[in-house]
Formats: sequence, C-alpha cells, structure tokens
Amino acid sequence: MDERVVVVDDDAVILKQANLILSEAGFKVTCLKSGRLLMDYIKVNKADLLLLDIRMPDMDGFETICALREWEREEQRDAVPVIFLTANEDSDSEAKGLSLGALDFIRKPFSSEALKIRIRNLIDLISLQRDLHREVTKKTAELESLSLHVVLTLAKTIDAKDAYTNGHSERVAVYSKEIARRYGYDEERQEEIYIMGLLHDVGKIGVPDSIINKQGKLTDEEYGRIKQHPMMGAEILTTISEMPKLVTGARWHHERYDGRGYPDGLKGEDIPEEARIIAVADAYDAMTSHRSYRDIIPQDHVKSEIEKGMGTQFDEKFARIMLGMIAEDTEYKMHE
Repeated sequence: MDERVVVVDDDAVILKQANLILSEAGFKVTCLKSGRLLMDYIKVNKADLLLLDIRMPDMDGFETICALREWEREEQRDAVPVIFLTANEDSDSEAKGLSLGALDFIRKPFSSEALKIRIRNLIDLISLQRDLHREVTKKTAELESLSLHVVLTLAKTIDAKDAYTNGHSERVAVYSKEIARRYGYDEERQEEIYIMGLLHDVGKIGVPDSIINKQGKLTDEEYGRIKQHPMMGAEILTTISEMPKLVTGARWHHERYDGRGYPDGLKGEDIPEEARIIAVADAYDAMTSHRSYRDIIPQDHVKSEIEKGMGTQFDEKFARIMLGMIAEDTEYKMHE
C-alpha cells in the first residue's frame, strides 16, 4: 500500500491525530497547515486523496479547493479527490462543498477506525473508477469507446459476488432491451439500454460479499449498505465520459413510480425513462431466479406481482409491455 494522503488543517492536534491513524493504516501521509502550503506542495508532488479542513485562516477550504481546481484545469492535471473535514453539521456548507467537487465530508473529532475505513473505502472506489476508465479507454473497437466484451466480463464479475444471481445482469439487459424495442426505441437506444442493464448493479462491487450472500435477515445497517449500491455504481460510471447515460441505470433502477424508492426518492416522469424500464426488468428477473430461501416463483404469481406494482412500483406502460412478454412465454422459458 503506497497511497499518498495529504491532510490540510490549521489545528496541530488534528494533523498529529490524522498522521498517526493513517500512517498506522499504511498510507503515506503529508500534513500541511494551510491552503497556500497545499498549493505550493501540489505543484511538485502527487496526491491520491486530500483531506481538507473547511475553517482555516487566510484561505479557507472552499477557497482552497477552488484554487486547486483552477490550477488543475490550467495545467490539464487530473483532479485530486477531496474530502472536507468539518466540526459542524451545517447542511449549507456540505451542499457548497459537494457543489465544488468534494467527494464526501468527515466530521471532527473522528474515531481512528472510522477514519481508516472511510479513507480505505474511498480510495478503493477511486482506484476502481480509474481502472475501469483505463480499461474502457483501451478497449474501443466494438462500441466506439466501450468494449461490449469488457462490459460483459464486468457484469459477470458483479454477478459472481452473489451465489444466487448467476447471469442476473445479462438477463436484465436482455429484458430491458426487448421492452425498449417494443416501446419503439431505435437500435442505437436499444443498445444503450442493454449496456445500462449490464452495468445496473456495478455498485455491488463495493458491498461486502458477507452481506450480499447472508442467508438470514439483514440488519438495518447491512440493508443500509446494500441500499448504497446505486450511488456507488453511479460514482463508478461517472468516469466514463464517453457514455454519460450509463449512470442512469445504475443510480435510479431502485426508484419507484410512486416516489417511495431510493436513493433519491424520484417520482413518476422524474425518473429517467431507461431507469423505469430497467426497474421492471430487474424486478422480473429477481422473481424468476433461484434464491437461497425459495425456488423460481410460478409464472402466474410473477404476473400478479407485476400487475400489482403498476402505477406504484412501476411505470404502467412498461409494466404492460412486460406483461405482454410474459403472456407470449407460454412454456415459461423466460427465467434463470
């Protein structure tokens, strides 16, 4: 482990604490007392992550991140991921920090274990984003900048985390593409939604296998980790600038038409159309796949559940297309 973490804070006690905790965790740590020292440092040194205090004299955290981003643009440098350190619960400050490009906030005072885990998780996520982007950039032959083979391989890797969802991502992609075709999407948009379907669960890469494969009831904390996968997936796919709509399927496939879904509680037509299609396909495959606690659900029951969810869980027009596909599947072959 040789990730370089820079901590900027005018409080010597915080610097000493962060240096001790992160050094013990194996990170290379540099501690600086001001934003101006950071700007001098970053011009001749690399950093994998920056922990930046908001309230500092002379040049506060917001001014510092603005100066940093401006310099990075001028020098055509990759943006250093920034996490703000803050001692208050000011939602306005948090919103401003996120709008300026911060990844997250860490409250002070912080516990050693919490800090280590948060930093490790964020650096792993950033590394995954960069690896995926490098792979995407390298494999450009089949779909301009995104190789279908790479996406299929990634989808299989995602599904392999769950012993009971073998082939889930590809089936969701196939169902989504067929719904889109019947709704009237042209071939290009059908291919787009197929790729979205393949990568809709990419955020599960960041969820521990022990939670995904737990056979008993999940605790509230474990369920909370599961519910983070749409946001984590969106963060991963945001780096693929060549196909910005990939984020759509990953972030919003668990939204509900009645607004009671997650992560953003979007409602009705506010949910992107592709995400509404993937939501129906995802729910259908969940019901028609084996689980540790049940077999494949009978087709008439699946049909009933889709009907029951029209207008609440699902957009009615896409649910009706799915029902048409079920009606045509007279031998019930459309399952895992």
